[in-house]
Amino acid sequence: MKCILSRVTAILLLVFVMSAGSLKAKAELQTDYDISRAKTDSQLRTGAFEYDHDPRENPEAMADIIENADAVYGFSPNPESERLGVFAEYDWSDPEFVAKAKEDRRAYHESMESMTDILYRMRQDGASIEEMARAVSAERNRLRLEVYKDDPEELAVIRANNLKTYGHEDGPTPDELLEKYGSWTRVIQKAFSTNMGMDVCCGLYDEYYWLYVELGYMPE
Repeated sequence: MKCILSRVTAILLLVFVMSAGSLKAKAELQTDYDISRAKTDSQLRTGAFEYDHDPRENPEAMADIIENADAVYGFSPNPESERLGVFAEYDWSDPEFVAKAKEDRRAYHESMESMTDILYRMRQDGASIEEMARAVSAERNRLRLEVYKDDPEELAVIRANNLKTYGHEDGPTPDELLEKYGSWTRVIQKAFSTNMGMDVCCGLYDEYYWLYVELGYMPE
């Protein structure tokens, strides 16, 4: 009996240690996030904003933006960009406009928080790229349908379109996405559909830099 209790105690202790380690990691991320936000606010007040991570070293981000000394965060959308060109007409030197854009952009990131949690947790647990891609893709499909949970008619339309396009109502399967994009890393990146250039223009590049690393855009 004592032997059994000892084994149970050991298992519970191991679970506690693993949980504590995960909480510590998340706490460190939150601390970095808070420091970044405080630094941003301070630099804006002094009119000398600079990112800790230079966006100019990220070709993927720079493909959609240009340096702009008048812009609040030093960059604005490139008028010739297919993805962000439509936003170039706005005044990125206007603090009020940029503050609203930043708020909307952060809300977009937060809408995918469950996907971010899955990606971060699975990577910490040593999951493979394929395992992470499959889990994130499934969650992305769920979130897309979740948006219309209070609109049965629109939800029915979305499911019907999925059925017509993919042969099933929930959305594309991970294997279909792999065939389309060619690699599991690209499947993960497409699931998040994040535009790093927009994050740069909105002052969020440092706050979400860890995500670009997780997605494989930038080295650790």
